[in-house]
Amino acid sequence: MTRVRRAMVLSAGFGERMRPITETMPKPLVPLMGKALLDHVLDRLDAAGVETAVVNVHYLPEQIETHLKTRSHRGPETAVSDERALLLDTGGGAAKALPLLGDGPFFIHNSDSVWSEGVTPALPHMVRHWNPALMDCLLLLAPLSTSLGYNGRGDFDMEPDGRLSRRGERQVVPFAFAGVSLCTASLFENAPDGPFSLNLLWDRALAKGRLYGVRLDGRWMHVGTPDALEEAEASLEHEGA
Repeated sequence: MTRVRRAMVLSAGFGERMRPITETMPKPLVPLMGKALLDHVLDRLDAAGVETAVVNVHYLPEQIETHLKTRSHRGPETAVSDERALLLDTGGGAAKALPLLGDGPFFIHNSDSVWSEGVTPALPHMVRHWNPALMDCLLLLAPLSTSLGYNGRGDFDMEPDGRLSRRGERQVVPFAFAGVSLCTASLFENAPDGPFSLNLLWDRALAKGRLYGVRLDGRWMHVGTPDALEEAEASLEHEGA
């Protein structure tokens, strides 16, 4: 069985929609249920068997670096990818970190991606579905019908075999990207220099029929604003009751 030992945690952004909380604190350190969003992510990666997590930094980077030192007693091991000089977006940030991530497979995980697990834990579920013979990238997708704090029209439609297609301009599709993907370094072949979005690489995979998804068995919480943070807290407290 495939093992995924490394992950990229995207933590460099400004978190502008989370203001005023993020005026003095980077979004990955915003607390949810008394625990930083970043710790929710790192603990989940650790539980899934990830041994090394690469965390990129740009906005208020010293706070994130200081926080990572408090985790020295628990996994995964962390390494910092420094983007102080230039914020590289999701794709450029992961590309810069490739020397630390290796050939893969590895997760790329948003630092604000939060969900309550269902019967089937999401990250091991992704690993079981990973098939590099068929796919360049595998995305975790959340059903709109059960998601919290998301008001969009969805991102992808999914075939029964997991193959994805994008939402058309006037369409509503059943799934939103839940903030985690699984790929290898080969996804980044011929990627541009500097800042770019992972969407560019996903579109290349889509054109080849090699972008796949798995459905989250749980409830995704889009923690994008202070109101959404409160809503997620209330939901998690209710589920824990």
